[in-house]
Amino acid sequence: MRQEEAGLGGPLEPLAALRSFVPFEAAASSNRLGWVGLEAARYRASPASELHQPALTHHGLVLFARPPEELDLVYEGVKRHIPPPAGSISVVPAGCPALWRWSGCKDSLHIYLEPGLIARVAAEAFGLDPARLTLPPLDGLDLPHLRATMLTVDAELTAAAAGGPLLAESLANVLAVHLIRHVAAPRRPARWPDGALPRAKLRAVVDYVEEHLDAGLTLEQLAAVAQLSSYHFARQFRRATGLPPHQYVIMRRVERAKQLLQEGGDFSLAQVATRAGFSDQSQLSHHFKRLIGVTPGQFRTPARIAKQTASSSKKPETDPPTIPYGQRRSTWSPR
Repeated sequence: MRQEEAGLGGPLEPLAALRSFVPFEAAASSNRLGWVGLEAARYRASPASELHQPALTHHGLVLFARPPEELDLVYEGVKRHIPPPAGSISVVPAGCPALWRWSGCKDSLHIYLEPGLIARVAAEAFGLDPARLTLPPLDGLDLPHLRATMLTVDAELTAAAAGGPLLAESLANVLAVHLIRHVAAPRRPARWPDGALPRAKLRAVVDYVEEHLDAGLTLEQLAAVAQLSSYHFARQFRRATGLPPHQYVIMRRVERAKQLLQEGGDFSLAQVATRAGFSDQSQLSHHFKRLIGVTPGQFRTPARIAKQTASSSKKPETDPPTIPYGQRRSTWSPR
């Protein structure tokens, strides 16, 4: 039965709850990454344990990367007493407590989606009434598209969130689409196909991105500029530019970093990263090397040399004083 009252007065936030009842640390977590719409934690070689998971505020998706030797998993409507196949997915709806008991080590990815996000995508992408959509308990799912998206989230965690909050927000929408298709309309397409973002709206979004590159841009903010839902904005923006919003923003931030490095100022690489909108120098280096082919430091050195060379080769503003021919001294000397 779904639990409305958890031990501390209601459902708990996922990552805070995990830290309270899981006796071992996650190998990677979205904590402090500023992700919107989802939270995630990756566990590797989790030792044999018995865990009583309280009711959570978010829907939980669990990907079994490496199942344990033995497993008992019990939550509303689900009683599993054997390990699932590797790559299978379990869904624990928000508000459901769960019992986990296993022996042997296991590797698992835990992703938590906000119920409000599921409701918005159901209405925007499928024309469903969110009040009538219920995410049921699910177990042993073998859904390749859902699994692939979860693995992309896993890659983001292990890459220290290289794509940033924009990518996490986009992935949250994609996960919601896959879940809704499976639960409510497995073969039903979105309500209508999306065309490309109109030129005027695209220009408004591009201008907004340029003005706020050094800020924490979100998909919701960009969608609001285009006066669209996040789901439809992401699709129309990609059709218009050939890039998803998060990749476009990263590309523009790398270009901003290039400009700063070419100007040859005294900014440190950490300062360049901040001014270009990256969370830190490592994020700048990761994307700069990926898109430009060299690190920011390697790029800046030739730029500085070129600037110094150009500066030294400039003609002086005034010519040197002219010495009358008769007063010139020969520089030749006998050997």
